[in-house]
Amino acid sequence: MEYVNLGRTGLKVSRIALGCMTYGEPGRGTHEWTLPEAESRPFIARALERGINFFDTANVYSAGSSEEILGRALGHVPRHALVVATKVHGPMHKGPNGGGLSRKAIFEAIDASLTRLGMDYVDLYQIHRFDPETPIEETLEALHDLVRAGKVRYLGASSMHAWQFCKALYVAKLNGWTRFVSMQNHLNLLYREEEREMMGLCREEGVGVIPWSPLARGKLTRPWTEAPPTRRAETDQFGRTLYRGFEDSDRAIVGAVQRVAEARGVPMAQVALAWVLAQPGVTAPIVGASRPAHLEDAVAAVDVKLTAEEMAALEADYVPRRVAGFQ
Repeated sequence: MEYVNLGRTGLKVSRIALGCMTYGEPGRGTHEWTLPEAESRPFIARALERGINFFDTANVYSAGSSEEILGRALGHVPRHALVVATKVHGPMHKGPNGGGLSRKAIFEAIDASLTRLGMDYVDLYQIHRFDPETPIEETLEALHDLVRAGKVRYLGASSMHAWQFCKALYVAKLNGWTRFVSMQNHLNLLYREEEREMMGLCREEGVGVIPWSPLARGKLTRPWTEAPPTRRAETDQFGRTLYRGFEDSDRAIVGAVQRVAEARGVPMAQVALAWVLAQPGVTAPIVGASRPAHLEDAVAAVDVKLTAEEMAALEADYVPRRVAGFQ
């Protein structure tokens, strides 16, 4: 496993992050495809064995169950050896202050997340989305206070417009508050709209990029004509909204991934992930794993170095599309 700095920080993270949305007790939250704890823990254990030290979850994943499972699975590991990331924004209980990025909501959310994780602090605390109903100054000062209190080491953000992220970086600098060091955005061979503004902004500002859905919900891991192999692929309603209306282009791109993979003699997932890893500014794609091969392919992709010709072939059929993932 390779380890790199997260953006301009001194924090070393593995080049693959294990996404833990897959792990959560079924029946809690809105995802019916998650794995219960007994089935989840072997994947977390294997990730540790393969050198992954970076684990990403969120308070809303399976209504907190993902954080609980991750915390228990990591409980035997020295805390200094781990980089644990979670998120705040989504509603966790009914009522007008059940979610969002107000000072009240953030302070309640971090304490609840730490309790579920069984930890004294999180390494990376991310705003899951932009909150247009809360002044950005209120959000940023509250997050800064969590860093000062020792509950959070670094701050990150997730999918939003580049102008919103730019404003957040500017306001933090203007007030001397802790700035965001990472951006978790939507980036893969089937969705490259982030290249227009966000990726350039992150490179210019030294912000580490940790893309979600780097395999396009599995679409880049199998030939176009194959049926979805997992329950998640069959039932993921959100995933269906992300990749809709561009079937001709997507089919051609998946075909290109298949041809490159066959020529190299490696699984398609390794090629698709290698493309993401090769993008300037990308620190660590966030990969979910519900089968052992998912994790092994992710780790192996770190060593796949695509040629300029292969990169060009993979990118040739992309067409612009609507913004998806946070609107």
